[in-house]
Amino acid sequence: MPKSKVRRKPAYTPPPKARPAPAGPSHPAYVVVMLGVGLLGLAWLVVNYLASESIPFMQDLGPWNFLIGFGLIVVSLLMTMKWR
Repeated sequence: MPKSKVRRKPAYTPPPKARPAPAGPSHPAYVVVMLGVGLLGLAWLVVNYLASESIPFMQDLGPWNFLIGFGLIVVSLLMTMKWR
């Protein structure tokens, strides 16, 4: 008696991985805000060094001026990681 034909299953191919759509470039206003925050932090530190004695609210802040100035600079540096 003749042997029946063996059916071959096609080789398994996994479905293609869905890739997220590449993000487009950042809005131009993002760059302006990023640079503005960095320059504001730098200006805060410069004004603190040069004229903090003559500005009453900066004199009241005391050493917190350093935290404010460096904090603004760090925020602008963190913004550069999202910039495309």
